[in-house]
Amino acid sequence: MLSNILKKSLIHVGLFVLTLATTTMAGADWIGLHADSLWKYFQNGLWYSIPFIGILTVHEFGHYLTAKYYQLKVTLPYYIPFYFPYIPSIGTMGAFIKIKSIMHSKKIVFDVGIAGPLAGFVAAVLLLWYGFTHLPNPEYVYGIHPNYEQYGLEYDKTVYTYQHLRAEDSIYSVQKNIKFIPKNEYQIISTGSNLMFYIFEKFISNRPEWIPNKFELFHYPFLFAGFLALFFTALNLLPIGQLDGGHVLYGMIGSKWQRRIVPYIFGIFVYLATIDFLKESFELKPMASADDMLSFAPLYLLFLTLIFSGISKKFSTNLMIAVIVFSLQYFTLYFYPSFKGFEQWWVFAFLLGRFLGIYHPPSPDETPLDWKRKILGWSSLIIFILCFSPQPIIIEYVSR
Repeated sequence: MLSNILKKSLIHVGLFVLTLATTTMAGADWIGLHADSLWKYFQNGLWYSIPFIGILTVHEFGHYLTAKYYQLKVTLPYYIPFYFPYIPSIGTMGAFIKIKSIMHSKKIVFDVGIAGPLAGFVAAVLLLWYGFTHLPNPEYVYGIHPNYEQYGLEYDKTVYTYQHLRAEDSIYSVQKNIKFIPKNEYQIISTGSNLMFYIFEKFISNRPEWIPNKFELFHYPFLFAGFLALFFTALNLLPIGQLDGGHVLYGMIGSKWQRRIVPYIFGIFVYLATIDFLKESFELKPMASADDMLSFAPLYLLFLTLIFSGISKKFSTNLMIAVIVFSLQYFTLYFYPSFKGFEQWWVFAFLLGRFLGIYHPPSPDETPLDWKRKILGWSSLIIFILCFSPQPIIIEYVSR
């Protein structure tokens, strides 16, 4: 018995330590400060990994302690490390706990579900408050990009242009002693935004002129960790399936209405998450070419049907929904070509629809929630809106 408990504890501790290591390495890569030793490299990364893993831990222990309060059988958090050298990542795919007891009432489902996002959101706000009121001066960027200093504090007018990136590529080729072949376009990565970040930028920051631009925010560990924490909060608060937001929605409206409403919520989410596929996919431009549309449409409809496979057991029903969504997307882009969807969220749409499920199982006791919990439930919707980023990471291309 004791050895079994020790073994399980070692698994949790081992995954935590490993995830702390992978997020530290990812943070060191993103921050990009010069490190003349391995310890200095890890030290740089800890400025990102400790607050980020700390917020994930606060989130999971919000669930854990609430489950313990209701005397449920629950595991400690399982952390998921994720890191490959030279490939941009955040060092983890998150964390989760396993509840091994049946939650017998909507109240328990609601309380356990909402506790994590609320705790994580508060922790993220505190971190961002500190980050936005303790910004380093703009010259901090020179420690990451020494070549920016020659352009002064208005470097942003130069360094993100095709000409500059081509020159940097040429210098890199000389340093590596490889033949320089200029590219037709160069990729630049930036962070998206959300309403919470906007509030901090406009109303909380004590030095607005020191706020980094979207291409450099990766190098500010507190801001980047806080931004990712908001992203994970929004992800968990999606009101679908058994995500935290799904628990909250079920707790507020019950199983009957949840099964009626969630297909529409999921359909709108899929519509926005996948609409950009019609602009360009696999070197095809469906909206610009009839031939490309004929090649693209059958596979795309199959893809949408797979996503909607969690709505009904009937293939024909799921196919019909896919056709409706595809038609709405087509006419949207036909009349409004510049319309932008929730690019990058399609992965979560696919996972929810195909594997995790969009419906919430009923509890034995579906007694309605009291008014205090209903207020908390609506508050979680506001938190979701504040944290949601249509494009968490933006990949752009600059050309000649």
